[in-house]
Amino acid sequence: MRAALIAALFALAGCGADGPPLRPSMATTVTIGSDGIRTSTGVIVNKGPVSVGASVR
Repeated sequence: MRAALIAALFALAGCGADGPPLRPSMATTVTIGSDGIRTSTGVIVNKGPVSVGASVR
């Protein structure tokens, strides 16, 4: 649920309403270990030399 909310917020910021659109990128990692399966999702938005990211585990 959190990952969907974060992705929606970054998509809204990237729509270009206040200037050129930002292009967010998203990555999901799945890890299988002795304690089970873990997933991690992250979103990164780049604009010039500035990068902003968020990750949910």
